[in-house]
Amino acid sequence: MFKKLGIAVLSAFVIFACQTEKKEEISDQIEEYRPVYHFTPPENWINDPNGLVYLDGEYHLFYQYNPFGNDWGHMSWGHAVSKDLLTWEHLPVAIEEYKNADSTQTMIFSGSAVVDSANTSGFFEAGKKDGMVAIFTSHVHDGKEGLAQHQSIGYSTDKGRTWKLYDKNPVLDLKMKDFRDPNVFWYAPENKWLMSVVKPQEYITQFYESKDLKTWKLMSEFGKRGDMTKIWECPSLFPIPVEGSNEKKWILCISSGHREKNYLAMQYFVGDFDGKNFKAQDQNEVLYIDEGKDFYAGIPFNNLPSQHKNPIMIGWINDWEYAGKIPTLPFKGAMSVPRELTLKNTNDGYRLIQKPVSLNSLAGKTFEKSDVKVNGIEAIDMSGESYELTTDITLGTAQKVGINLLKSEGEESRLIYDVGSGVLAFDRTESGNVTFSDRFPSIEKVTVKPENGKLKLHVLVDRSIVTIFVNGGEKVMTDMVFPTKHEGKIELVSQGGEATFDALRIVEIK
Repeated sequence: MFKKLGIAVLSAFVIFACQTEKKEEISDQIEEYRPVYHFTPPENWINDPNGLVYLDGEYHLFYQYNPFGNDWGHMSWGHAVSKDLLTWEHLPVAIEEYKNADSTQTMIFSGSAVVDSANTSGFFEAGKKDGMVAIFTSHVHDGKEGLAQHQSIGYSTDKGRTWKLYDKNPVLDLKMKDFRDPNVFWYAPENKWLMSVVKPQEYITQFYESKDLKTWKLMSEFGKRGDMTKIWECPSLFPIPVEGSNEKKWILCISSGHREKNYLAMQYFVGDFDGKNFKAQDQNEVLYIDEGKDFYAGIPFNNLPSQHKNPIMIGWINDWEYAGKIPTLPFKGAMSVPRELTLKNTNDGYRLIQKPVSLNSLAGKTFEKSDVKVNGIEAIDMSGESYELTTDITLGTAQKVGINLLKSEGEESRLIYDVGSGVLAFDRTESGNVTFSDRFPSIEKVTVKPENGKLKLHVLVDRSIVTIFVNGGEKVMTDMVFPTKHEGKIELVSQGGEATFDALRIVEIK
C-alpha cells in the first residue's frame, strides 16, 4: 500500500508537470513559490523533519506528511533520500497512519531513526549492517481530538523503503495525553541507546536509556528553564565540537517559543553530559538557534560518515501562527538547507555557530565585484530569485547599510543594519503578498557586533525563503516571503554616509 500511494503521488506530479501549454502557464502560477534548492514535497502538507540518518551512501529525510491534502492531518512519515544533502529523490510514504481495533486511529508523529548495525533490537539477520529502526510518537485520536501519546518503533530491512511495526508497541508509555518527539542515538561510551523525549506541557525533557530499543529506563530530567512561552517539542541532545580546540560540549535543542509573543523558535542549552545527566552552563539569556520566524523542529542527522566532523541539522520552514494559510500550491511547507553546527567559546559563554552546507555543486552564473562604494542606493547588474550572496561590508561613515532583496516595483525584502545601535533587521512587511495572515508581516531584529569595522553577510535567497547568516554564522535569521512581481532585483544600500561592499559575490543556484 505504501508503494502504491507513493507511486500515485509521483505519477500525479509528473502528469501535472507535463500538461498542455495553457495548463503549464497555470502550473507556473501555482508553482511560483516552490524553492529551487530547499526541499519540498511534490504535493501536500509537511512539517517536522523526522528520522534524519545516513546509511550506505544515502542521507535519509523522513518528515511529517499528510498523504491526502495540503492541510495538517493524517500525519504519516514521508520519505526522501539524497547523496549530497542538496538534491533529493522522493520515495513512497514510509510509515502511514493506521486504524486501531477500537475504531480510534494512530498518527505517526515526530521521532528519529537509527542504524542498528549490531542488531541490538534482534530485528535483523546476523551479519546485516543496514537494519534501520524508527522511533516515533504514536498519537492516538478519535478523529476529533488526541487521546494518548506514547513512543513506538518500527524497523526496515531494505534501507527505509518498507517498514514493519513492532508487534509489542508502544515501547514507552506514561499514560499521558501529551508525551512526544523521541530523539535517539547510540552512546558508545556505555554501549547503549539514549532517548530525549518531552513532556510538552510541563517544559520537561526526559532522558532514557536502552540496550535493545525496546525496553527503556528513565535516567534523569531537565527543564523548567529558558523559554517557556510555548510548549516544549522536538528535543535533541548531542555532542558538538568547540572551534579552535579539541574540546567537545553537549547541546540540548528544544523547539518552543520566540522572542516575540506567540511565534515559534528553537532554543538551545550548552553543557556537559555524563551518560545519565545533562548539566547546562549558566546563561543569563535565552539562546535561540534562529532569530527569524520560520525555522522550527530542527534535529541533527544520526550515523554521519567520517567526512562530516560537525553535526548537521535540518529544520522545518514555517510557523504555526500562519502555517496553514501560506499561499503555496500544491504543497505547503519546506525544509531548510542543511546546517553544520559548532560552538564558539565567547566572553559570554559558549555560543552556537551555524553555516549552510556548500552549494557549489548547484552553482550557476556568478556575479563578482570588489570594493563597491555606496552612498545611497546602488542597483546590481544581476537579478534572480534563487541565489547565494556573500559580502563583507566596511561600514565607513554610514549610519545604516544593507541590501534590498527580491525587489520589484512596490515590493522588496529589506535587510538593514543600524550602525549606531548594532541592530540588524530583516523587514518583510512590503515583501509581496503579506495579507493572507495578520501574523505574517514582521520585522526581525538581532543585535550583532562588527568585526574590525566590518559586517559579514551570507544570504540564501530561494524564491519564497530568505536565510541570513551573520558574521560567520554567529546569528541566523530565516523568513519566508512571497513576492508577487518576480523581478528579483538586488540593491545595495548605505544611508547617512559611505560604506564599501568588499568582495561582493552572488551565485545563481540552479
